[in-house]
Amino acid sequence: MDAILDDPTTEIIVCCGSGGVGKTTTSAALALRAAERGRRVCVLTIDPARRLAQSLGLTELDNVPRPVKEAGADGGSLDAMMLDMKRTFDEVVEAHASPEKAAQILENPFYQALSSSFAGTQEYMAMEKLGQLHAEAVAGGTGEDRRWDLIVVDTPPSRSALDFLDAPERLSSLLDGRLIRILLAPAKGPARLFSAGFGIVTSALNKVLGAQVLTDVQTFVAAFDTLFGGFRQRAEATYALLQDSGTAFLVVASPEPDAMREASYFVERLGQEAMPLAGLVVNRMTVPELVLDGDEAYAAARRLRAQRANADDEVVSALLEVHARGERVAERERRVVLGFTGAHPRVRRVEVPGLATDVHDLDGLGAIGDLLGAPSRSQ
Repeated sequence: MDAILDDPTTEIIVCCGSGGVGKTTTSAALALRAAERGRRVCVLTIDPARRLAQSLGLTELDNVPRPVKEAGADGGSLDAMMLDMKRTFDEVVEAHASPEKAAQILENPFYQALSSSFAGTQEYMAMEKLGQLHAEAVAGGTGEDRRWDLIVVDTPPSRSALDFLDAPERLSSLLDGRLIRILLAPAKGPARLFSAGFGIVTSALNKVLGAQVLTDVQTFVAAFDTLFGGFRQRAEATYALLQDSGTAFLVVASPEPDAMREASYFVERLGQEAMPLAGLVVNRMTVPELVLDGDEAYAAARRLRAQRANADDEVVSALLEVHARGERVAERERRVVLGFTGAHPRVRRVEVPGLATDVHDLDGLGAIGDLLGAPSRSQ
């Protein structure tokens, strides 16, 4: 990982993977390590649990990049932010519509529901915010004039593996859909031929949705129509940015069968989309400290328990059994990881052992960064 972090041509690192595998911790640890190695970094998280703010020593984390004061060395710095989905959507509207049109959109009930809870909006806004951050970084010029030379993105914990990549197309399809266009269709020219049929459709929709809901939708679409093209254009630009050689995708997984299956899907899909894959991070690997394998430890425990020479034998026997269980867990995890390697032999990986405590501060993130940058096991 240090080679990737130190490469000045690496401008974006995207950490992706299924939920609960440590994407947020990995993103923060990589961002902190890059800052300590002289990079000017911004880390964007979409983690709803807000653990990142606590780990970075910030009292709050929101849609504005905030400096992590104790991070950075050799000219490096670290800013952190958390995606505010609705605020990002509002910023897009305010930036690309006239003040009157923007006010009309922002006050519309259908827009308020779409911007805060519609499926796929969070993933789309994550890409929108990434595009904004990259544009802000590039606007600073080159070299030391740039505010950031590396952006680390923690992708949303989506059920589907690559909703982050699919969201722009799905949202664009919604806003550019057939029903939306029917609602905007002018009642003149050839469209007059369909006016009677359209009246029947709107009448039915009124009964199902209610007249006010349909009116809100029509009002929203009419006001939003001028922004449709901009949404699609920016989505395509960000998608191209993700395919650029300056971007590195890291697939994050835990050594569990379900998580590794998701990781395999990620790797295959990224390949299909021509996205630059840097490798796989396997979090929370079990690494027993003793040299006895599980069977030897169980056998030794049974011998001590049978002897019952003194109280210490009972204690040692119990400890050996704990070690034996750990060894068997480690063996199972190793088989799972090797199964992935067999299916994807060219994907480089780094394995991060599980820590004894949760990561809740900069020191903990630094320890994770050390394991990522100089791992004891990697391929």
